[in-house]
Amino acid sequence: MSDEQGIPAAPSDRDLPDHRRIREELLMKIGPETDRATLRHRWGVPLGVAAGVTAVSTAAVVILGGTGEAKPKVADRALSDGGTTSAAAAAEPGAAGGSTSSGAGSTPSSAQPSADPDAFSITGPATTPIEAGSVARILSSCLGPDASRYHAVVAVRTPIASKSADGVVVAVDSAHQYVQCQTKGDKGSSLDSPPTFINNRLWGTGEVIEYFDSTFEPAGKGKYLTLGAGHYSSDVTKITVSYGGHSTEYPVFMAGGAFVYAAAVSPDKPPVKHYSGPIPYIHAYNASGKEIYDQTKDPKFTSKQ
Repeated sequence: MSDEQGIPAAPSDRDLPDHRRIREELLMKIGPETDRATLRHRWGVPLGVAAGVTAVSTAAVVILGGTGEAKPKVADRALSDGGTTSAAAAAEPGAAGGSTSSGAGSTPSSAQPSADPDAFSITGPATTPIEAGSVARILSSCLGPDASRYHAVVAVRTPIASKSADGVVVAVDSAHQYVQCQTKGDKGSSLDSPPTFINNRLWGTGEVIEYFDSTFEPAGKGKYLTLGAGHYSSDVTKITVSYGGHSTEYPVFMAGGAFVYAAAVSPDKPPVKHYSGPIPYIHAYNASGKEIYDQTKDPKFTSKQ
């Protein structure tokens, strides 16, 4: 890379023979082509709220990495019906999103890449339970010696696996502090430091729904995994999730005050290089079937503050 491409020369008074090579290697490691470096961590934080959320999870290793000190990068995106807009996609400013299509660079010339977040299909919204022995191993590897303090309330495998995740375990301790452990086989890892960082971090208006971590990652050619979790108040008896501007609502797994949603997403057309995918929107209902929370109408998640 040349100096014009952004790599300054080593100071003239210092002997740094490997300066350029080391910088180039580091830039390659954190570039947009690296799956883990480009893992999109969705917060659902509107631009007006983002400035107040100064502590962020370690979910996106490079984009948001750290231990609660990084600041979220958010981007507004309008719903297809022209209604409210959401800033739930944590992407680089000016970029369409943080994840990289597995087919990038090989799109046929006759096919036009699509950046439309609503040109997609949900091909697998179902989850399957994780057996108890695996749950214990997941919590142990995720939480270390603190694992014995927690009991799992949700433990499910996702309908499709990404390079880094094939499920999630949400557990709670006697103080009602939740942890969310991403799974890959029988190993678990927290996207936060400490793992309890997700508690009281981001509530929707009215404190009906609390948002934990959520991610969007490539999961094979032309497919992506969307995965998220959260906490709900005692007034809630049913939660659903919709995606993008689509009105279809899919059930989520609920237990012990926690909920998890997961789905396989397939773009209708070959996606652009930094495909961000559809934003998930949470809906909550009470015992009488009345919708008491709709994220698409929550002023915390609209562009009008």
